[in-house]
Parts: sequence; C-alpha cells; structure tokens
Amino acid sequence: MGGNDGASTGSIQARLIAEIRRRIIDGEVQPGMSLSELALAEEFDVSRTPVRETFKQLQTEGLVEIRPRVGTFVTAPSRREITELFEMKELLEGAAARLLAQRGRVPELDQLEENLKQADIAVAADDRKRYAELVEEFHELIIVGADNRKLEGHYRTLMNQLAYSRLVTTSLSQPGRPSQSDREHHNVVELIMAKDGDSAEQVMREHVRASRRALLAGLRT
Repeated sequence: MGGNDGASTGSIQARLIAEIRRRIIDGEVQPGMSLSELALAEEFDVSRTPVRETFKQLQTEGLVEIRPRVGTFVTAPSRREITELFEMKELLEGAAARLLAQRGRVPELDQLEENLKQADIAVAADDRKRYAELVEEFHELIIVGADNRKLEGHYRTLMNQLAYSRLVTTSLSQPGRPSQSDREHHNVVELIMAKDGDSAEQVMREHVRASRRALLAGLRT
C-alpha cells in the first residue's frame, strides 16, 4: 500500500514539474512574474508540499528564483546569460550536426528535408508563427539525429533555461531574418547529406551565432 502511495506522489510531482516548466518555456508565465504556491496547490488539488518541491526543482534548472519570505519568480535571463547559453547552444548543435553527418541516411534526414519544404512555404507566405514552429523542429531533429543521449540531455536543460520558444519569435521579428534563417538551414542540411561533418559543424555554429545576433538586436528594441 505504502509503495503505491509513493508512486502516486512521485507521478503528481512529475506532472507538476512538467506542467509548470512547460508554462514557463512556452511563455504562458512571463519572466519576472510570481508563482503562487497556494494557487497552484488549489489548481492541481494537491497540498503545498509538492508545489514547494516543484519550485526547488525548477530553481535547480534555472527557471525560477525562490526569494525567502518574498515569493517564487520566473527568472529573466540577463543579456550575459543569454550570450553564455547561446555559446553553449552553438557548441552542442555544432557537435550534433557533425555526428548526424557521420551517421549516413537515417530517418531524421527525411524529416529534415520535409521540414525545409514546409519552412520554404511558411517563409514565402510570411507566416512567422508557423516558421517559428518549424525552426524549433529543425533544431530538435539535428539534436535527436545525433543519437547521443548525453548531448541531448545537456541540450534540453539549456533550452529550458533559455525558454527558447519565446526567444525564437523575438529573433524572427528582425527584418529579413526568416528568409536568411531558412537559407542557413538549407546549407546545414546539404552538408550533412554530403557527409561533410567538419563543414556541417562550422555552418551550424555560424547559424546559431546569427540567431543570437538577431535575438539580441530584437531585445534592444
């Protein structure tokens, strides 16, 4: 009986963490906003203890800041933190592009080709929302296609800290950035298809740097 209770508590905890993390990453709760322990306990019909544990976990992931006797707040990464996180993103995605190029014709390559077709259509139609979704899918396919679980694990923690979904929209709001980004994606995939790991890594890193420049320009306005 006691084992089942532990399992159900664990699954409630996992569900809470996943849902609050998702809200932060998707921008449903904005940086600087406070999270109410009581309101969340009521919403999920749980005691305050699992909510408190959720906050601790999300603080470890860099998504919230717990200020004793004040409250829990969604963190807003500083420009320096964004730069540092993007430097790590550049290293990991560059490595992922190299690893994918070495794997040969894996299913992710077919998915990347389909992603590029859809992206071309979205850019031509100036559908920023759809293109932003495809950008996220593109990067996801590169990471999964690398087939390295350690790399993927570090990458996911990094993306959560960046609340990447929100930042993609900001970078794509820069004039001409969607079509430039689309061309960069095509270049990366061509090099991966050609099994040129060195060039794929280099071009992928250049693409991440270009995204960071567009993002930081967008955050200035």
